[in-house]
Amino acid sequence: MEYIKIRFANDFDNAGSKLEKSVTEMFQSMSPMFAFSKSAWKPQLDLYETDDEIIIIAEIAGIEKEELELEINRRVVRLAGRRPGIPPAENGRYRLAEIQYGTFERMLYLPAPVDTEKATASYQKGLLHIRLPKRILKTSYSIPISDE
Repeated sequence: MEYIKIRFANDFDNAGSKLEKSVTEMFQSMSPMFAFSKSAWKPQLDLYETDDEIIIIAEIAGIEKEELELEINRRVVRLAGRRPGIPPAENGRYRLAEIQYGTFERMLYLPAPVDTEKATASYQKGLLHIRLPKRILKTSYSIPISDE
């Protein structure tokens, strides 16, 4: 069995400012030609949760596992990678070009803290499955009362 590399991170400050991302997303929504950052496209994702875990499924067909970066901290998941382009046949012309190529990056803010040490990821048939067990947080604590 081969494993997908998962990097655990404490912060994602170097990923860029929120304003920069908002402006980039606004222009990219109008046209993919307006790409200010290294993100050229965004793979489709499903994120859902159960009582015990958060599950993310990313549609990233055509990408080698070695081209993926997966970073996880307690509240954020960063998925990045690159899908290489496929040139048309010699003397060929595109009549339709809908498949997106190049680099991508997705940042997902999780609805609950997760246990990063128990996170798993698998990649099969173009789908990346990420399973993130939720951290069990005590909701109340007993505090001893002293005589003083």
